[in-house]
Amino acid sequence: MTSTIIANLEKLLNGPRDGALLRFSLGNEWLKAGNPEYAIRYLREATTLDTTFSAAWKMLGKALADKGDLSAALEAYKTGIAVAESRGDLQAAKEMTVFAKRLQKQMGNH
Repeated sequence: MTSTIIANLEKLLNGPRDGALLRFSLGNEWLKAGNPEYAIRYLREATTLDTTFSAAWKMLGKALADKGDLSAALEAYKTGIAVAESRGDLQAAKEMTVFAKRLQKQMGNH
């Protein structure tokens, strides 16, 4: 199912519907499919196209953590927290704060 969704979404790339939301959706589907590398690529593109996309920052942090790049994941969460707070997206900020604290503990940075 996920591969069909990915194929359908990829058909929309570079078309009139391309943008941060499409890239976020692709990143999300690649992460579900167990491929954080592809997820990271699309999620980075989403955050570049829309630097205020809180959900994309949160998903990027998760993808980087899944890949094992904990320091990059922490940076993504920190950026995402700042973005979410500036937009009043308090739930996303709260979630990313929890994820960031878990990563810091995992990394030994209390």
